[in-house]
Amino acid sequence: MPQDSAPPLPRDTTAPTAAGPAPGSAFDWLDTARAERQRAGLVRALRPRPADCPLLDLAGNDYLGLSRHPEVTHAAAEAAQLWGAGATGSRLVSGSTELHARLEAELAAFCGFEAALVLSSGYAANLAVVTALTAPGTLVVSDAGNHASLIDGCRLSRARTEVAPHADPEAVRGALAGHAGRALVVTDSVFSVDGDAAPLPALAAACRAHGAALLVDDAHGLGVLGDGGRGALAATGLAGDGDVVATVTLSKSLGSQGGAVLGPARVIEHLVNTARTFIFDTGLAPAAAGGALAALRLIGREPGRPARAGEVARELHRRLTEAGLTAVRPDAAVVSVRAPSPEAAVRWAADCRTAGLAVGCFRPPSVPDGISRLRLTARADLTDDQLDQSVGTIVATAPPMI
Repeated sequence: MPQDSAPPLPRDTTAPTAAGPAPGSAFDWLDTARAERQRAGLVRALRPRPADCPLLDLAGNDYLGLSRHPEVTHAAAEAAQLWGAGATGSRLVSGSTELHARLEAELAAFCGFEAALVLSSGYAANLAVVTALTAPGTLVVSDAGNHASLIDGCRLSRARTEVAPHADPEAVRGALAGHAGRALVVTDSVFSVDGDAAPLPALAAACRAHGAALLVDDAHGLGVLGDGGRGALAATGLAGDGDVVATVTLSKSLGSQGGAVLGPARVIEHLVNTARTFIFDTGLAPAAAGGALAALRLIGREPGRPARAGEVARELHRRLTEAGLTAVRPDAAVVSVRAPSPEAAVRWAADCRTAGLAVGCFRPPSVPDGISRLRLTARADLTDDQLDQSVGTIVATAPPMI
């Protein structure tokens, strides 16, 4: 009988013996872990949305409203038709197209850097650059509020990592002063939980005083900060400096998918040869590259979009605080509103959803300070009526602030 038509092997129906635990018991610990999450109010669940979702979305990261812009979606579809649904391989084998090269060149030029390298996600970009620019003996100084991808990069790097207090350049300077070898300072430009900005000029000065490199994750700055949305590094005059590297995502302001590393050409060349999440990962899908490139060009033609996102964020903050809620003043397009507990944050977000508004809900362990909050995304395409609706819904559904 041919192998592909052989009957299935009979199942082992023998009862477990005293020689070992019952089959399936290897994952019994998961039930305990789930019960602990339930008691703490930290159960998470997927919620697939339909294509025509009726909710007003302040939960995603589509800061400029470009994910459904006709130019962006048409470019993504055209790229898929021309290049195929997938990249077909890693970037070093068959996954690099002329479209990827154009995106890298135009992204680097837009943000003011010498070169760029596109990866399949912002997470992969952060893992790539942290691990490739460090080694055992390197000191990494990481802000306590950094994104999980930077934290994981530090863990995988095998370097010595010191966690500095949030947004504290003097603490960074002190950590660097006690180290004589290679060093890398790692920070978000805009922190994704509270939306506050890192003190980049002071961090750069601390790095230069000790010969350290500065890595900035500008995921929440690109498309929002700087002249025409060129990012936090451009806004602070650090873009293109020889000791500065940035990472960005293509999935927020550019409304697409993927990530990129921006920096000196020799850094990018080093990543091509050493970064494992670049070398061993399939290249970014052509549709995502095409959509991101179209969005980048659109931002260049419409610099008012980034400015509008900031205006909406500040207006959300003003109205919510005037209504008596506690919100962190936004430095970019993230508005964080405090909740009294994880359970209250979950109920608050659910009540907003019932009222037609989707908001983010951040709870431990996603937040480093243990404080639960709603996280709102200020979008450039939000109308005045939608702004009124958003504020009214959040205030009307707010729990008592103990």
